[in-house]
Amino acid sequence: AVLWKLTAVKKTMNRTSCHQVSFDFSGKFLPPVFILVFIIGLAANGWGLKSLLQNWNKLGNVNIFVLNLGVADILYLLTLPFLMVYYFMKSKWIFGDVFCKITRFCFNLNLYGSIGFLTCISVYRYLAIVHPVRVRGRLTLIHSVGVSVMVWVFVSVQSLPDMFYTKTFGNKSGKCYDTTSKYHVDNYLIYSLGWTVIGFCLPFFITVGCYGHVIVLLCRTNTTDKVLRQRCLKLLFILILLFSVCYIPFHVLKNLNLWSRVLSKQKISHQWNNGVYIAYQISRGLVCLNSALNPLVYLHGDEEILAQLRRLLQQTRQAVTRLSISLSQLPLENVLKLFKVKKGSVTVYTTGLLH
Repeated sequence: AVLWKLTAVKKTMNRTSCHQVSFDFSGKFLPPVFILVFIIGLAANGWGLKSLLQNWNKLGNVNIFVLNLGVADILYLLTLPFLMVYYFMKSKWIFGDVFCKITRFCFNLNLYGSIGFLTCISVYRYLAIVHPVRVRGRLTLIHSVGVSVMVWVFVSVQSLPDMFYTKTFGNKSGKCYDTTSKYHVDNYLIYSLGWTVIGFCLPFFITVGCYGHVIVLLCRTNTTDKVLRQRCLKLLFILILLFSVCYIPFHVLKNLNLWSRVLSKQKISHQWNNGVYIAYQISRGLVCLNSALNPLVYLHGDEEILAQLRRLLQQTRQAVTRLSISLSQLPLENVLKLFKVKKGSVTVYTTGLLH
């Protein structure tokens, strides 16, 4: 009997230690990522959309999908300040249950809308290159608008059930779950798996199939325009980057984390619970990078934007070079005066500089 009790105590201790998950990690990791994505994403998407509208007639029917891609990015970026406040306050949501659900809904719209519009761009490229005669004159602006509306409706229908799951603890300011509370995690896992298959796996295989066929055709045909081949290879690289860095890790780790939560709810614990949780939080940071990486689609499609970017980088380098030369030619006393803030602070800054 004593041996049985010792064994039971040992199992309890192992189970308890196994449940130790570093929930503080998300509060330390996600806010800096959100700040970076918010600044870069707004600047890149704003510049990209401006250039897109200025060169509307040059990009063809694909520009409708690129425009919607930018709108989806900005829609999500505008919710990031609220998530920053949430994590800076140590995971305390103060904006109410309804706005919590709206914030998570915007994230899902951005994620699966981006995947949907990237898939549409891939299909249109495939049809234009592999079947140019069949689709000539058939892929009109109206068709692109209609397909875009269908993508928004399809993504909204997929994301809508998520809003009916519990996101906060009643009316009190508490957590704003990106999935749901532990009480409904079993059903949410089933929903998430179906969502992953329809919203991610299916578009992913369509995109891979389209560009796989296009690349094979371009490599076999020697008469293909080199510029067209380079553009297709560039877009393929961008898609591989987005899917491998942003989308694939997130979906794998999200469902794995949900599964570990289901097992924990059933009192079945594993040593890898903490590792899965941390990896999932990292994947959440990576998946929001898609809002900053999607503007690469604009850059790939328009040589004028690339030329503007090169000129901007060149001007920046020249300005930095001129500033460094000017500072090197100034006497040391004049350089130190540049660091003055108030009278009497020269000694402090001079000491710091000389040491």
